[in-house]
Amino acid sequence: MLSNTINASDVKKMFLAGASNLNAKKEWINELNVFPVPDGDTGTNMTMTIMSAAKDVQNLPDDVDMVTLSKNIYSGAMRGARGNSGVILSQLLRGFTKGIRDYNELDAQIIADSFEKAVETAYKAVMKPKEGTILTVAKGASEKASELAKEGCDDLGVFFDEVVKYADEVLAKTPEMLPVLKQAGVVDSGGQGLVQVLKGAVDIYMGRESDVHIDVEAATPTPKQATAEAEVDIKFGYCTEFIVLLNKPLNVKQEMDFKAFLESIGDSIVMVADDEICKVHVHSNDPGLAIQRALMYGQLSNMKIDNMRMEHREKLFHELESGSYAEIDTEINGAAEQTPTYSKGDDIPLKDGTSSLTNSNDEMPLGEHKDMGFVAVCAGDGLADVFRGLGIDYVIEGGQTMNPSTEDILDAAAKVNADTVFVLPNNKNIILAANQAQIMLEDQESDKKIVVIPTKTVPQGITAAINFIPDMSVEDNEASMKEAIGAVKTGEVTYAVRDTVIDDVTIKQGDYMGIGDSGILGVGNDIEDVAYMIIEKIADDSTELISLYYGADTKEEEANALRERIASKYSNCDIEVQYGGQPIYYYIVSAE
Repeated sequence: MLSNTINASDVKKMFLAGASNLNAKKEWINELNVFPVPDGDTGTNMTMTIMSAAKDVQNLPDDVDMVTLSKNIYSGAMRGARGNSGVILSQLLRGFTKGIRDYNELDAQIIADSFEKAVETAYKAVMKPKEGTILTVAKGASEKASELAKEGCDDLGVFFDEVVKYADEVLAKTPEMLPVLKQAGVVDSGGQGLVQVLKGAVDIYMGRESDVHIDVEAATPTPKQATAEAEVDIKFGYCTEFIVLLNKPLNVKQEMDFKAFLESIGDSIVMVADDEICKVHVHSNDPGLAIQRALMYGQLSNMKIDNMRMEHREKLFHELESGSYAEIDTEINGAAEQTPTYSKGDDIPLKDGTSSLTNSNDEMPLGEHKDMGFVAVCAGDGLADVFRGLGIDYVIEGGQTMNPSTEDILDAAAKVNADTVFVLPNNKNIILAANQAQIMLEDQESDKKIVVIPTKTVPQGITAAINFIPDMSVEDNEASMKEAIGAVKTGEVTYAVRDTVIDDVTIKQGDYMGIGDSGILGVGNDIEDVAYMIIEKIADDSTELISLYYGADTKEEEANALRERIASKYSNCDIEVQYGGQPIYYYIVSAE
């Protein structure tokens, strides 16, 4: 018989069931993307966000208390949040868990109040909330829950079913709120993801489903591995990572003392704490010292210690083509024991100030300290080389199809030895995650500061980097870069994966599309023709520079031929052609 209340064990099962249902439906949700491009990733982003929390929640005992459960749900989701819908989902979970964590049993009124807190938190996280999205669906579910609770509905079976039914009704109305959804013939993908989470949770409560086990590893893509190619020197030999389950929140002095201690025994310090957990990363020669100190504050979880000297030595001998005989001779003679350390897959800084790799998930040592540094996001080895050539300290491999998480951005920023780290998201779907990383770091009162330059495209990111002046202040550089990216117009050429109508333009599956900053700029059967259509739309009499970045599936001679075609009409413009190597997009073009 169903109860009028649920406890932490029930919430745990419902959360995992919601995550499981979202995972099962993620590809279907991806296909709801308005633009029929082969990178619709709302379902993937939301799934990876919730799986970051599910991984921790699944390992909790069935008799878990509400405080511990809430902590694991919101902290996991916040760290793993990626993409706009993923960040919003993490904020919904954050608000909801804040509402329930002080109760051992939840009734309809507490749940309704927590729904309201979830919506309030999520709306605050978005600078310009737009109706017809996941926010609208969440608000509808919250309003229905409040209405039922006010009417005295205490049967949670009826309560949950009515809330989900109404959320589905609101979802069905999203095309009427956003014309772009109506033209494409789809409902909002983020809203659909939220409804699937709610349905999964309610189905397990009602007994319509029974299995809540999730294969988190299978649901989460494996990060790509990279290869170290540069000469390295190793000062601290062990990479140590763990999470402290805090006995009580660290006060400011404790946090400063802990960080100072870590700095006294090693480098590459990453320390991020909230009320319940503290994540620690340190390179040292004695992992036990860090562990012993951490035990003063609570129990340890997710412990990982790597011998980086051993890993580097093995890599040198087994992958000679990635190194040099000089490196091996240095390693044999022990000279590498004296300087900073790198481990498998590191993005190693070269002597000319660039770095060799773009992997964001492996550890990287801190370089020479400076006032300001950079993290940029992009997909494509050519684009990564462009950013490194502009002095970017660390490149996160990502963008369309694989948006980095909030934690990825935090970790990347921590690897840059600078007081202020400018983050260039270079994709409108990554800006929210970057902003969340900035806020999380501010909340920890860290010495390091993240400043997000809201670049929506790779060309905007390149322009921002070009306009950076080391001798200027952080504030002046921020203002200068933001002003500069406003003058950049961008377009991308890709192909359609289904028939649709967008901006009154009919698109057939297999057509090549030119997508600009504000919508469709051209459709056709020839890639270069569509790229030329984009240039005609974004270039004008004031344009001085046209840039073409050709992708992994475009030949250099085709790009050069397109350049000549453009030059014949825009003879007063400088026209640059560079290899980008980006997947999915045959060309990324810009005019400024």
